[in-house]
Amino acid sequence: MARVTTDFTDADISKHVFLIILLVPGIECITGMIGNGFIMTTNAVEWFQNKRLSTSDSILMILSCLRLLLQFWMMVENTYSLLFRFSYIQNTVYNTFKVIFMFLTYSNLWFAAWLNVFYCIKIANFTHPLFLRLRWRITGLMPWLLCLSVLVSLCCSLPILKDVYNIYVNASIPVPSSNATEKKYFAETNVANFAIIYNLGIFIPLIMFISAATLLIISLKRHTLQMKSNATGSRNPSMEAHLGAIKAISFFLFLYIFNFVALIFYMSNVLNPNSFGIILCKIIMAAYPAGHAVLLIFGNPKLRRSWKKLQHNVKFNLKVWK
Repeated sequence: MARVTTDFTDADISKHVFLIILLVPGIECITGMIGNGFIMTTNAVEWFQNKRLSTSDSILMILSCLRLLLQFWMMVENTYSLLFRFSYIQNTVYNTFKVIFMFLTYSNLWFAAWLNVFYCIKIANFTHPLFLRLRWRITGLMPWLLCLSVLVSLCCSLPILKDVYNIYVNASIPVPSSNATEKKYFAETNVANFAIIYNLGIFIPLIMFISAATLLIISLKRHTLQMKSNATGSRNPSMEAHLGAIKAISFFLFLYIFNFVALIFYMSNVLNPNSFGIILCKIIMAAYPAGHAVLLIFGNPKLRRSWKKLQHNVKFNLKVWK
């Protein structure tokens, strides 16, 4: 069975690297927690007031809740791994952090994919019989699909406790020309199990997301070209909205793919801890949920109105306090 092995020592990292690893993902996580917390709260308030919520808003509310938990956990893990490195690397602590992290990550990727699939089926203008049948049934199927996604995420996360990551401490090795000893840690990845779990937990939602985003962009682009050919003179607000939607979907597609690549490298243990590659992976993974939250707030009319209302209330309260 093939294994990839990476070793690292407990030598102190520079203060500059320490601050970058701690502050940059931390700021991104806090930004994402504020954005996703706002989205979750806005939809929850509407749910309590109207006693109902649309399917897309329900998915978005749960997705925002999961992202809030994910970014909180990422911030806790990142801080703990930097401040308590010897404790963090022990089997029980490390595996606990990774199982929770992977469950939240898998769930986020699946829910984001289903949200995109739902938007595609409801918005895209295709006349294929299968597409039309899905449009008719997707609302009723979505709760079952989301529950199945949570179950798949759980099943893909729990094996980490047993097979995927085997981290242990080797005997202390004397450092030449010194009285000190240097502890070495080895992070092993079972490549076969890792590939199988990632195929289920990451590649399937990735394919779903890319397919839905591509179909939605094609449909919106086609409709935009039709409106442009029929336009007379001034710019059509509807066409501007379609172009904005295409840009937003394209941007989120890039975010999703970059997050996918960073996650693969981060969890495969092929990069040394605290290396530039790992720092970059942490920054990308923290930027993905934060970036999408900001994109949703300014791209969704309801969320944009609520955000402007919140800003107005904050400014008014600040003036009152002054």
